[in-house]
Amino acid sequence: MPSGGDGNDLIAGYIARWRPSSVSPQAAVFARDVIALTGPQGQERAKNLLWAAAKLADWALSLGLEAAPEVLLHPSTAERFTRCAPGLTGVARRTLRTNLRFIGRRVVPHLYPADAPLPRERAKKPYSPAEISGFLALADAQPTMERRMRAAGLVCLAAGAGLIRGDLREVRGTDVACRSGGVIVAVRGARPRAVPVLARYHARLLAAARSAGAGLICGGADPGRRNITNPLITALDGGTGLPRLDTSRLRATWLAEVADQLGLATFMHAAGISCSQRLGDLLAGLDPAGEAEAVRLLGGTRRR
Repeated sequence: MPSGGDGNDLIAGYIARWRPSSVSPQAAVFARDVIALTGPQGQERAKNLLWAAAKLADWALSLGLEAAPEVLLHPSTAERFTRCAPGLTGVARRTLRTNLRFIGRRVVPHLYPADAPLPRERAKKPYSPAEISGFLALADAQPTMERRMRAAGLVCLAAGAGLIRGDLREVRGTDVACRSGGVIVAVRGARPRAVPVLARYHARLLAAARSAGAGLICGGADPGRRNITNPLITALDGGTGLPRLDTSRLRATWLAEVADQLGLATFMHAAGISCSQRLGDLLAGLDPAGEAEAVRLLGGTRRR
């Protein structure tokens, strides 16, 4: 297609000639008038915008609404149309909503104030292997055997199995077991599951589990208490050259290591996927592997 003014003239001519049979003539007039104001780039883009504006107008005019941009392109009207108009698929409704918002922001911008940016919670930065080794060394330096076992258990459960908050507080020594070729933590609480522990944490976590027995690995008597892990974090928060210990960062360390072992970055790059929501939609229709396969995939195989 020619560029510059000639291209714009071609698009303008296409819009002026657009007369679909699937909507009323009045709806088509409305669509031509408003899309001419948007300056669409390319004929295909103009066609999609014309279709969105015409479908909106055809629906709204049948309800007796005035064929004025301030009325039909009002956010409440466009939203009601995309939600309630009959005969549209889910994909069509989402596409129409996106296109109508695009049109509205250009034709009646006073009705579409700029979106306020929403805060996004970023993933915590994983600890380096040297930092994890430093925290485990601090655990080994605690004054009593019980304190050493609890501190090491905290690091191993969080960095080796990704546990935080309530999951971390509720783990008992009897919840850690050798099976399926690895070491498994049985997680209680709202999302019960069996988590394979990364191989290099096996020996330390098994020792902490034996020390705890039927008691809580991180100490205390009531897992409902929210400050059970605080004394352990304080004890491990003071090593020379070490950052502050944060269980969320320990979990991020586990997530990053497992993602690397699974080749997740390579897969997402090859698939052209950058949004994890798409992965969530895909995974909703898949079943997780069994425990033995999970141990193998997630780096939990026991070393002989």
